Amino acid sequence: MTPSMCLSPSVLSPATQVALVDALVEQGWYVGTGVLELDLCHALHRELIQMANHNALDEAGIGRGQQHHLRKDIRGDAIHWLDRESEAQRRYLMAMEDLQQALNQSLFLGLFEYEAHFAHYPPGAFYQRHVDSFRGRANRVVSTVGYLNPDWPANGGGEMVLYHPDNPSQEVARVTPEAGTFACFMSETIPHEVLPTREPRASIAGWFRRNASLSGVLDPAR
Repeated sequence: MTPSMCLSPSVLSPATQVALVDALVEQGWYVGTGVLELDLCHALHRELIQMANHNALDEAGIGRGQQHHLRKDIRGDAIHWLDRESEAQRRYLMAMEDLQQALNQSLFLGLFEYEAHFAHYPPGAFYQRHVDSFRGRANRVVSTVGYLNPDWPANGGGEMVLYHPDNPSQEVARVTPEAGTFACFMSETIPHEVLPTREPRASIAGWFRRNASLSGVLDPAR
């Protein structure tokens, strides 16, 4: 396991960049506990729970654009795209901007932008095994997940399971959705799933993307 890193609006330290880059190069994924500042996690968690309580979230689907449709048998979360409306969202997105710069400088990935949404899984919800981008058609390059739930119980379920890129049946990591934990992985090579949760599960899922503009239209709609 690579060392934890502090994601804040400040520039990432050289040691943190090395740990993260080495993990992505060597195994295609990184998981750190105690990474995100807890005050930020708590603020984001409060914001998400308030939206959930006021039915202000959208049911998540699969596919993009005209291929987007709801499939509760595949995923059961509800989402809200981050839009910088709150100070907590701005802090999180600024930290991801720093990380994007570090990834581009170290790995020459040509990352163009970052998109992210809150994800709320009610009890019983899950997300079947999948990859975030198809090989050779990727505009999503690096996926991230930041976890927001304080005091996650040992029997709460809801773990994210990462699988080996060359052997999708081989589990390589199981991530407990505890506040402060941060995971990132290569979008088109790391299969992953969210196991059924027994508690309301809160996180931020995000993707660093390359520019996939077509015919002068800036990056087709998510």
